[in-house]
Formats: sequence, structure tokens, C-alpha cells
Amino acid sequence: MNTNQNRRDSYVSGASANPLLGQTIGENLRATVEQYPDNEALVCTEQGYRATYRSFWEQVTEVAKAFVAAGVKQGDRVGIWAPNRFEWVLVQYATARIGAILVNINPAYRATELAFVLQKAEVSLLISALHFKTSDYASLIAQIWHQCPSLREVIYLDKDWDSFCKSGSPISDNEIDTIEEGLQFDDPINIQYTSGTTGFPKGVTLSHHNILNNGYFIGKRLKYTAADRVCIPVPFYHCFGMVIGNLCCTSHGATMIIPAASFSPASTLKTVQDERCTSLYGVPTMFITELNLVDFDSYDLSSLRTGIMAGSPCPTEIMKQVKTKMHMNEVGVCYGMTETSPVSTQTEVGVALVKQVSTVGTVHDHLEIKIIDTQTGKIVKRGVKGEVCTRGYSVMLGYWNDPIATETVLDKNGWLHTGDEGSMDEEGFISITGRIKDVIIRGGENISPKEIEEFLYGLEEIEDVQVIGVPSEKYGEEIMAWVKLRNGHQANEQQLRDKCIDQIAHYKIPKYWKFVDSFPTTITGKIRKKEMREISTTELFNIVNVDER
Repeated sequence: MNTNQNRRDSYVSGASANPLLGQTIGENLRATVEQYPDNEALVCTEQGYRATYRSFWEQVTEVAKAFVAAGVKQGDRVGIWAPNRFEWVLVQYATARIGAILVNINPAYRATELAFVLQKAEVSLLISALHFKTSDYASLIAQIWHQCPSLREVIYLDKDWDSFCKSGSPISDNEIDTIEEGLQFDDPINIQYTSGTTGFPKGVTLSHHNILNNGYFIGKRLKYTAADRVCIPVPFYHCFGMVIGNLCCTSHGATMIIPAASFSPASTLKTVQDERCTSLYGVPTMFITELNLVDFDSYDLSSLRTGIMAGSPCPTEIMKQVKTKMHMNEVGVCYGMTETSPVSTQTEVGVALVKQVSTVGTVHDHLEIKIIDTQTGKIVKRGVKGEVCTRGYSVMLGYWNDPIATETVLDKNGWLHTGDEGSMDEEGFISITGRIKDVIIRGGENISPKEIEEFLYGLEEIEDVQVIGVPSEKYGEEIMAWVKLRNGHQANEQQLRDKCIDQIAHYKIPKYWKFVDSFPTTITGKIRKKEMREISTTELFNIVNVDER
């Protein structure tokens, strides 16, 4: 990696001894199958499913034929609305082999959100579960189908899957091969809708080249081989599951292992134990939940060596426990966003603990990172905070049918403006200090929520904590901490406040405290601080009104 150490600017480029893969996803999978035909490719413990790479290829081919028989052509949008299950993975690779664009739909969506995505992407065929948790998918689809003129067919996994797969039998292998030969690796292959916390969801459009290479180079940093068995409890509808999970595995001949339809800490650890997984994925809150299981010590996790932690900063104490109690001494920390396929930076195996918890690693192979002043747009000096920008093969093609939104984040020089605040140290390590808009400005002081969270994580009473800014007439903003106490511990606001005195600057001590059992999160486990601010603002204003009366 070129860290440009002779320069003082916050710019790095990821030199690499490994060339980019000039393949489509189907071509890459075919090469893996030829090299490792008898390796296990996919395991779903909950469904009792197992497939070698040879068998997986045959099943992907069968599904690809079924899509062709259903009239799906290159460029057509195929939606998938389901939790993690083996069919999801087959659909992912089958659509890629025929050039259809897979539209990932969040399993938590309700009717209005579903209709928006189906309309916006003009989905023609939808693969769906019948239900998930409390959602009756069939009923929700029935409610909105009339609003989606492009939608002509729905295949329900729980009742139509077998017959759908058999429907492609008239299609020959040669027909599929001919379609594949006409594909280009720069073709769009996937649309992922953003969470929509800042308005309507936007469809991030990604190519074979984007996501195949990102998965491949993530695996390179984790030192994956065909002997690795990867436990994937993160959702497939998100890049964490389908790229960092699936494509990372298949580009290295490793095994994809699905522990459950949705995250369950007990199912995850049991799967790691029973399947002798070498790698485990999750956001920090997932690892925290696993470590706090009452029977955690009963699981044999000795097969683990590595994994990925991403989505939000990891507290130092949690990282120490993941490396020791979970045996994940080679765990990697990643940073990125859906618009960058998703990973832009990652820690290397063997990096010091302080770098794993205070940074998100160094620039990925074949990518560029710069940090700019948000006012002037100029690159800042090392150690100075600014907006993180990424350029290279991983940057999305754009937002689907939304050139105006695309132009707001993708500039004329190809830089993707992330909206994240960060800094770069002398060695080229990137630290993310929050969203540009998440920085708390109290009485003119710029305050990083992450800095306060790190201190509070060190208190024995606290299991998890999130810090936000709430409105203040006097200071503009005040600091508020949402706290989840550790089992068996008790504490009140004053006790926690007292522990902050003389330990952190007085203006960084939270004025408001809220004790909770959980935090609002997206389905991928990312904390929804915007929602936390809205809840807290409403509650605080109500308190103020009561006091005034």
C-alpha cells in the first residue's frame, strides 16, 4: 500500500500486488467450482441444507434456467424479499449468471416501503418469503400489487420454489452459456436501497466489477483460503451479507454458513461450534450480545481465528474479549458504505489492538481515500478532521434512475463523498469520528460522540451506550447518553455523572441520561441515532412543559 509518507496531505492510494478481477460473478464462480468441486460451498443449519461447490453450481444453473423460462432477460429487475436462507444465495448467483439485476428488499419493509421499491426499480418478478417474524408478506404484496404495473409474477419460496426450479428444464445449458458470454463485468447487477433515514430510499446500483472485487480483496486481507468456513449471521439483503459474506467466500473457495433466518446470538454461537467455523461476522452490538449470553462459556469457539466487525466503532473492551474469549485474534475491522460496494478501508491481520479500536484500517487495494475540508473542498493535513471521500473500482454506478441524487454524492472527478467525518494519521490509518451531521456542537465546542462513548464503555456498570446531541436554547446542543446497564448492575444518572467528573472535560459530560434495554437499529444492527434524537427531543420538551406548568 502506498501511504504517501513523504506528503503531509490526507491522501492515500492502495497499491496492490494482486490485479483486479476482470470477470463477471458467474465466470468467477465457475472458476471456483472447477478448482474446488468437492468443497462445501453453502450450509444452512436451520433448513438442514448442504451443498458442495459442484452441487451449488448445478442448483444455480437450475434457478438461472427457471428465470429464463419465466421471461427474465438481461437488465430486467428481479426482486428478493426474504430473510437469510439458502434460496437467497442461489437467486443471487443465478441472476448474476443471466445478467438480471437483483433488487435487494429489506425484510423489515412494510407495504408503503415495498411499493416504493417495486415501483422505483420496476421489478418484474419478485421472489418472496410467505412471512417473516410478524409480517405476512403475501398479504402485504396483495395490498400493493395494483400499484406496481411492472410486477407480473411473484414466486413464494415456501410454496412455489420447487415447481419454479423445475420450470426451467426446457432451457439448455448452452442457452445459459450463450447468455453469460454476452455479459460484461461493468454491467449493473445489483440494486440495494439505502435505509431512507434522510428521505426516500435511494437505489444504489452496483456492477459485477464493483462487488466481486470488493469481496475478493476483503478475503485477501483476512487471508481466506478454501479451508475457511464463514459464519454469516448478518442479512443478505445488505452488502455485509451478500458481498462481505457470500462473494468473499466464493471468490476464495471458502464455505458460506447461514446460522439462522435472522440474527440469534445462541444460534450463531452453536453454529460456530457445530460447523467448526473459522470466521464470524457481525456489528459490535451482535458481538456484545453474544458475549453477554448467560451460557457463553459453554460454547466451544476454538475453531475461530478471524472475522469482520463493521457498522460502527468497536469499544476497546469488547475487542479484547472478541480476540481472547472468542479466539478471533485476527479479526478485521472494515469501513465503507453501500455506495462503495461496501468496503473502502480494512485493518490488516496482525495490526496493533489500538489500531483496531481507534481506526478502521488502511485504504483497500486499488482504491483512493482523501479527507477534505467541507467548506473549501481541499485536502486537509494529516491528523485534521474532514469529510472522507473514496474513488476507485468500488464506487457505485449511481443511484437507480436518480441522476440528481447521484450528483449530490459523486463529483465530476469520480470521488464519492461519504458524509462521514474522519482523519488520517501519519501511517495512513483512517479514524471515523462520526457523521458530519452527528458532531455535537455545544456552545461552539465540536464534540465527538465516539470519544464520550469510549469513556463510558469503560465503566463496569455499562454494557452498551450511545451518545447523541439534543437541542438546547442556551448552548445550541446538549449531550445525552442512552445507557444499557450490564446484568446485575445498577446505577442512576448522578452516579454515572460523578464517575465522569475529572475523567473527561466538563463540557463533555452528558447532561441527560436515558436508561434503556435496547437501541433503535436498522435490520443490520446499525444504531439509528436520528430516531434516538427525535425520541429524546420529544421526551425532553414534554418534561420542560410539565416543569413550566
